[in-house]
Amino acid sequence: MIELLERVADEDPDRPAVVTHAVSRSYRDVVDDAWRVAAALTRAGVTRLAVVDHEAPVIVPLLAGASVAGVEVTQYPPAEPDEIGRLLASFDHDVLVTDRDDLAGLGARIVRTSEMLDGDVPCRRPPVADVRPHLVLTTGTTGAPRGVRHDWTRLAGGASHVSTGEGQRWLLAYGLHQFAGLQVLLHVFAAGATLVAPAPRRPAEGLEAMRRLGVTHASATPTYWRFVVAELRADGGPVPPLQQVTLGGEAIPGPLLGVLRETFAGAAVSQVYAASEFGSTGSVRDGRPGLSVDVLDRGEQAPVDLRVVDGELWVRSRTGMLGYHGEPPVDADGWRPTGDLVEVVGDRVLFRGRSSDVINVGGVKVHPLPVEERVAAVPGVDLARVHGRPNAMTGAIVALEVVPTPGADLDALKLALRAACADLPSAARPRSIRFVETLDTLGGKIVRRQTQ
Repeated sequence: MIELLERVADEDPDRPAVVTHAVSRSYRDVVDDAWRVAAALTRAGVTRLAVVDHEAPVIVPLLAGASVAGVEVTQYPPAEPDEIGRLLASFDHDVLVTDRDDLAGLGARIVRTSEMLDGDVPCRRPPVADVRPHLVLTTGTTGAPRGVRHDWTRLAGGASHVSTGEGQRWLLAYGLHQFAGLQVLLHVFAAGATLVAPAPRRPAEGLEAMRRLGVTHASATPTYWRFVVAELRADGGPVPPLQQVTLGGEAIPGPLLGVLRETFAGAAVSQVYAASEFGSTGSVRDGRPGLSVDVLDRGEQAPVDLRVVDGELWVRSRTGMLGYHGEPPVDADGWRPTGDLVEVVGDRVLFRGRSSDVINVGGVKVHPLPVEERVAAVPGVDLARVHGRPNAMTGAIVALEVVPTPGADLDALKLALRAACADLPSAARPRSIRFVETLDTLGGKIVRRQTQ
């Protein structure tokens, strides 16, 4: 990553690299900090470390400096001390970079940011490592997070096709501990653009950053975009003049594409399909749901190839992960299931949800996403979540949570929701409808797995 940063810093050192509501760091600032980090890690002899609770102006040079020194970094999601302790034990980390005082006593050596970023830029720079590992944690939406081993050289190689984007300002809606966040980061620096990184990364703060910090391009999950549209409806403020709207990270409902095209009339709307394990398959810009069938069976030599096996998408990637933490390396020529359920309809591969989200209602498998799409089309619904709830008779029932539009008549809305689902198969009809103020998310995605 240091090469991407230095290329821009040499041409235009004052160009903004990372911007928040509080600070702006130029490409030269980030490069200088990265070399400070590399020198500090080299002196300390650190080979692996974890990071907790640092925002983009700090984590970006930390990642770049660690990659120079060949140090494997894992950024943990913000969490309580007990969860951080479990992650430290799971991933064998004994060095923890954090400025939080509540994480002492977890068995790891605490390193403060000042220990790496203070001082002069080293005159004699450490050599760039041949092997530059990085460990990304999965979001844990389907269980305990797993550590996905990557290499920075391969990750940065995926951005080699990016066109120059001087003047573009990309919103960071993902955490940099997520693979999607790293994709945005690498795309921005490969383009020589600016990363706009509000904190926290909630949709309300993202919308404010779009308005106040000149965001031109934004990539986020469908769930995030649903929240942004709901915020726009609620506050009645100006619609940001985005040039690009990108969706990824979970199944994308067709109606949402239309809503975004209508809301952000001047923006191109595209979809990306990627995952921590296999990287990106590219983007779709035709405004239609799903992927083109052209992505299937590309051939033995394709960097990423996809196929459908029993309704599930399988992948073979030579550009993705090296393997999981604590497990043998993966076979780059081997096929692996993605967990995404799909259906080939005409010339499209349409996503039907995650295999882990399927609700088993008395032996009948119900996919939450089609029910959610139907519910979301009902006037008065801002957001909706369909999930399974245990039931003594059928094993599970379909449950529905709805964030209503402010001022909606809840009694009338409940009747409308039941009417909208009346012609669904009996097992798929929501048996429980609950109105809530907001929906819980994990990694910017709605969690649809069965609740207890």
